[in-house]
Amino acid sequence: MTDHHLLSAPERLARYTDDDKAEILGDLTDPFGVAALGLTWLPKDEHFGIRLAGRLVAHTGLLRLPVTVGELETEVMGVGGVAVAPDLRGRGLARAVLGAALDHARTLGPPYGLLFCRPELVPLYGRLGWRPVPGEVEVRQPGGVVVMPIRTLWTPLREGVEWPEGAVRLRSLPM
Repeated sequence: MTDHHLLSAPERLARYTDDDKAEILGDLTDPFGVAALGLTWLPKDEHFGIRLAGRLVAHTGLLRLPVTVGELETEVMGVGGVAVAPDLRGRGLARAVLGAALDHARTLGPPYGLLFCRPELVPLYGRLGWRPVPGEVEVRQPGGVVVMPIRTLWTPLREGVEWPEGAVRLRSLPM
């Protein structure tokens, strides 16, 4: 049982280190389950976290990235590094920390949030308002452009925004 009175509100973090990640997830070698994909990922620029009795127990990171969808060149707020301590999952911490990050993202301009996730996490993100991007999504890698092998989801960051039609190419490494 969580002592909710010891749980902090989501906060913007000044930094997010490997030690912080280990504080949340332990010393797992592949906490996000994507190492076997062999992809290179970008670090996030902005970080949000939740603490329980001083311990960092949840995190979400943000990064502004260029994307082309069909003929439209635009930007997305890439979301990544979503993590909740295993002993505290199922208690709304992902919703809270992701919500704080998206509230901030809405002030930055891009119309869409974008994230990549393993197929088994799609229902969780669906409950949080994320929608599948139709079709394949190309991303840059050090050796060239590749098709993202896991699911790509989006969420609107403005009222009335819909995902545009067309081929999707993230014009950077994934977040």
